[in-house]
Amino acid sequence: MAETQSQSGQGPWFLADHPALDFINTEAIVEGHPHDFWQTDQDVEAWLQHSGLAADGLASQHEPDALLQAARQLRQIIRNSVQQHKAGEAVDIQALNAWLGEATSHLQLTGEPGELQLRRVYAGQSVMQQLGQVAEQAAMLLAQEDFSRVRPCEHPACTLWFYDRTKAHRRRWCSMALCGNRAKVARFRAVKSGG
Repeated sequence: MAETQSQSGQGPWFLADHPALDFINTEAIVEGHPHDFWQTDQDVEAWLQHSGLAADGLASQHEPDALLQAARQLRQIIRNSVQQHKAGEAVDIQALNAWLGEATSHLQLTGEPGELQLRRVYAGQSVMQQLGQVAEQAAMLLAQEDFSRVRPCEHPACTLWFYDRTKAHRRRWCSMALCGNRAKVARFRAVKSGG
């Protein structure tokens, strides 16, 4: 399981075991209330850095809050696509394809002689380019991953999604620390009270 930024209720959390799902999990139920972990462009930039999906291109030049608004728009597109695909419905591929068309990148050689490596460098001048790697991760999730392993958390008060990479493929919770323990406590209380 990926490390979370915090297990104390602070977030956003990195526990979905897939970056596209971690991206949509930046909007969650916290202490019983809907919460958006992104309030500024800097929040989105910090998430991109932490996830390893920050563009390596030139510094972005955009209006204040443009990255925030674009990230929220892409998050909704990905969430809708995941929910549609999970339900067996047709996915609106045009919305995600528009973002993929902006994911400008090129290969670059790095390293020393005898230890050369290829890495992909993404342009990051526009807000759509800054989020291009996220759109690519979402497309790969939808087209290449075993979608039977993409699941919503089973806790009724949770909206988080995850990719089940456990050996037995029986993961039920976004994390034991956030929801698994809450479910155990609720069951214990129900048994103790005779209900």
